Amino acid sequence: MHRNCDVLVIGAGPAGSATATYAARAGLSVIVADRAKFPRDKPCAEYLSPEASRDLDEIGVIEKIESAGAERLHGFRLVSDDGADVCGRYANTPFTPYRPFGYALPRLVLDAILLDAARAAGAAVHESTMMDRLTVEDGHVRGATLRGPQGTIDIRARVVVGADGLNSRVARQLGLARQGGLLRLGLVTHLDGVQGMTDVGEMFASDGWYVGLAPVAPGVVNFAMVVPRSESAVIGKETEAYFLAKLRTVPELARRLQGARIMREVQVTGPFARRASRPIADGALLVGDAADFYDPFTGEGIFAALRGARLAVDTMAQALGGGAATRRALRPYVAARRRAFFGKWVLERVVGLGATRPGLMRRFTRQLARRSHIADLW
Repeated sequence: MHRNCDVLVIGAGPAGSATATYAARAGLSVIVADRAKFPRDKPCAEYLSPEASRDLDEIGVIEKIESAGAERLHGFRLVSDDGADVCGRYANTPFTPYRPFGYALPRLVLDAILLDAARAAGAAVHESTMMDRLTVEDGHVRGATLRGPQGTIDIRARVVVGADGLNSRVARQLGLARQGGLLRLGLVTHLDGVQGMTDVGEMFASDGWYVGLAPVAPGVVNFAMVVPRSESAVIGKETEAYFLAKLRTVPELARRLQGARIMREVQVTGPFARRASRPIADGALLVGDAADFYDPFTGEGIFAALRGARLAVDTMAQALGGGAATRRALRPYVAARRRAFFGKWVLERVVGLGATRPGLMRRFTRQLARRSHIADLW
């Protein structure tokens, strides 16, 4: 089977679905493919920072997010390994955020809403369909071969978007994928019966690891733990036992988890600190985690996926309107990402390096506790 389109998007998570939606609304013909069947679960902290609401609103799904039961988080509490803590609230910052709260919602729900938006915009969606290989001619990406329920499909596209996540197949086939030095794994699950949750998320930093808590539904809390990859052997043998034992080394969590239970399999993802050497190539570009993912501590991954999609489509539409999506024509995307995310990149790397160093986190937490306005801003 052969198909033609302007834009082929590989991956239908937040980055891919948002890219497909914006591109279709720009008048481009769009095909989006994902190896999963939606709705599907995804290992993720499932948190959307306040600025992500701007993008959800622009896509037109903010009311659906609300009606789906998204929990509102009005700030975050940081706890160091000695029990010192500080809580910052978004509404108290010296500037007004788009909304004074963030959202937390299971990816099972969020991703389906965003993919429905792409369909409604006119994108053709192929689920249970994986990319076999890119089609490259004279160094220029011209499409891809897909495999799914309908068999093999050869897609000719004017531009291919890699929105296929942390271990992006598109980035790897383009030779752009790079592994950073901060080798950590994420373990994610839902628990119910957790005591003491309020209207803020929580982050507990310990010696060499940390865990974030965010309520995603009434009585249901997302636990996202980040640990060194060096512990992968024991994780693989007894994932749930390792996860619970790690949590119980934190005295406060040990108390609050009495009577709590795990509601779904503990999922493992990583290693983190992945990035592309560049997010563009002749006939292709990368969006979301496929382009860059350092460390999940700041909870900005979904925001970056949504915002990056808009930046990508702005550049793609202009490039295709001028003739072809050459690497030169796609360069404005590189500059746009730097303008939008440079501060985020710096903060992620500073926090990512300090998050698992107890001495630094103790001092940092105490300093923030003495300066509430700085805690709110941070």
